[in-house]
Amino acid sequence: MKTQEQVRQSIAGVTPPSTAEVVVMTAWPSVGSTGIGQVLGRMYRIQSGFGPVRIGRLALLLTMPIGLMLYLSMRLPWAICRFQVTNRRVTVNRGVQATVERFVELNRFDTVELVVQPGQKWFDCGDLIFRNGAVETLRLNGVSRPEPFRRVCLEVRQSYVGVEEALRHSTGAA
Repeated sequence: MKTQEQVRQSIAGVTPPSTAEVVVMTAWPSVGSTGIGQVLGRMYRIQSGFGPVRIGRLALLLTMPIGLMLYLSMRLPWAICRFQVTNRRVTVNRGVQATVERFVELNRFDTVELVVQPGQKWFDCGDLIFRNGAVETLRLNGVSRPEPFRRVCLEVRQSYVGVEEALRHSTGAA
């Protein structure tokens, strides 16, 4: 009797979407996904001052407890959120057990737009907007280090759609 991990694979480490859904990459929302976090990020970027003493650095020191509380509040069991790319879809998962709250299938978007809101740049985060033509199909708010996650989404989508297209036009073996 084979377990799910013992399933034979044509290419090691590659699981077809028809066999099982496998996580390719996970990203977490940043503190910059919240309104308070964006206000803090705008303050921290203020470069006015003299020498090493800058208003942004002073604001960081003064608001450190607020930032810490905000970060910890995002890690409470009922508030945990993560974004995942699988071999079938892009999902927004909530809670410790990672229940899928929202998702878009890989063939239901053609572009992923990165929008960095004021205050998110300091936290190196941004919003990813998945579009199918002009229609927004999913929005991920405050993705930490969004550009690598965006690239992975597009690459996994390209592979999925390419295989789907090849299978549709396949005539079978001769």
